[in-house]
Amino acid sequence: MILEIRTYRLKPGTTDDFVRVMREEAVPMLEKAGIRVVACGSSLVAEEGHEEAYLIRAFASLDEHREQEDAFYASDTWRQGPREGVVSRIESYHSIVIETPEEAATILHRA
Repeated sequence: MILEIRTYRLKPGTTDDFVRVMREEAVPMLEKAGIRVVACGSSLVAEEGHEEAYLIRAFASLDEHREQEDAFYASDTWRQGPREGVVSRIESYHSIVIETPEEAATILHRA
């Protein structure tokens, strides 16, 4: 299994709104598109004083990761939906993709 861990450096004062839009709008859309969201939320610490958040997603393979991500972010549902509410609050983001046992996603999953 593949885990993608994405971190977002957010514009000042936007964390609460960013997390709300992610949880209420973006995550349900990702899941409806077949993308398994393991967890998302805000960081417990502000690195160098910056507001930050995260999104953890699981995929069966690197190919599935690429295909599902490309399809989702090219979709009208995303582009005409919460895209602006998410993107407008981000200063930068970084992703790492790792191979891990299935149990890792189960342990990290937040209901």
